[in-house]
Amino acid sequence: MNRTAALAVAIALTLAGLWWGASRWPSSAAALDCPAAQVHLDPRGVARCGPGQPLSAAQQLGLGLKLDLNQVTAAELSLVPSVGPQLAQALVAERTRLGRFVSWDQIDAVAGVGSARLSALQAATEIR
Repeated sequence: MNRTAALAVAIALTLAGLWWGASRWPSSAAALDCPAAQVHLDPRGVARCGPGQPLSAAQQLGLGLKLDLNQVTAAELSLVPSVGPQLAQALVAERTRLGRFVSWDQIDAVAGVGSARLSALQAATEIR
């Protein structure tokens, strides 16, 4: 095999390896084998299943966990992509007025929530 053919094979194998690795990263599998409510921080700040310090909203979002829309503060809610401080305040005010959210229709009715923001909220939050 001449040098050009060997180089072509090496490049093809490298590209195939990169494609294979990229298609499997990041993994969609859960990092921890417990319900989100049982995930806490150990004394070193590592997320684990079981007792410990609760995760902050930013940490929950970073781990792909959903925030409880009936519990989060406006500051925590503003961390959700496409939700700024004003919309977060409006959502918390509406939640306070209603007592709690029970359907996504109630959230969709809040001024400033359109289909794109509703989709973002549904991806990052849940109604418990």
